[in-house]
Amino acid sequence: MSNLVFEGAKGHDHDHDHAHDHHDAGEMKIYGFWIYLMTDCILFASIFAIYAVLVNNVAGGPSGHDIFELPYVLGETACLLLSSITYGFAMLAMHKGNKAGVLGWLFITFLFGLGFIGMEVNEFHLLIEEGYGPNRSGFLSAFFTLVGTHGVHVTSGLIWMAIMMYQVSKHGLTSTNQTRLSMLSLFWHFLDVVWICVFTVVYLMGTL
Repeated sequence: MSNLVFEGAKGHDHDHDHAHDHHDAGEMKIYGFWIYLMTDCILFASIFAIYAVLVNNVAGGPSGHDIFELPYVLGETACLLLSSITYGFAMLAMHKGNKAGVLGWLFITFLFGLGFIGMEVNEFHLLIEEGYGPNRSGFLSAFFTLVGTHGVHVTSGLIWMAIMMYQVSKHGLTSTNQTRLSMLSLFWHFLDVVWICVFTVVYLMGTL
C-alpha cells in the first residue's frame, strides 16, 4: 500500500515538474519574442529617420499636404485601434478558457485588420494612378517604404491570426496555443503603437 502511495506521489511530482518546465519554456519564448520586437523597433526607427531626412525632398512634386486625406486615414486608424481592442477581448476569453469567445474575437480582429489593409492598398493604388508613385520623389519613396513596411507587418499578423484561429478550433486552448496567442498579442499591439507614430509623424504633421 505504501509503495502505491509512493509511486502515486512520484507520478504527481513528475506531472507537476513537466507542467512547470512547459510554463518556463513558454515564458522563454515570449521573452525571445520581446527581443525580436526590439529589433523591429530599430528597423522602424531607421525608416522614420530616413523619412525625416527626405520629407521635404519633393523634387517639384506634391507634398504630404497636397495628397494626404486626413478623414480617410482616420478611418484606417480607427480600424487598427478597434482591432487592438478586440484582440484584448480575445485574450480575456483565453484566460477564462472560453474557446468560442477567443475564436469570435479573433475573427472580428481579423476583419478590422483586413479592412485596414484594404484601405491602405486602395490609398497606394490611387496615388500611383495619379502619378505619385514611389519613384516620383524622395519624399514619396520614403512614404511608400515606411507605410508599406508597416502594411507588410500587418499582413503577416493577419496570416498568423488565421493560422491561430485554425489551431485553436482544431486543438483548443492548449498551453502551446496560449503562448502563441500571447506572442501574437504583443506583435499586434506593437503594430498599433507604430501606426500611431506613422499617423502623427507622416499624416498629421504632413497635412499641417
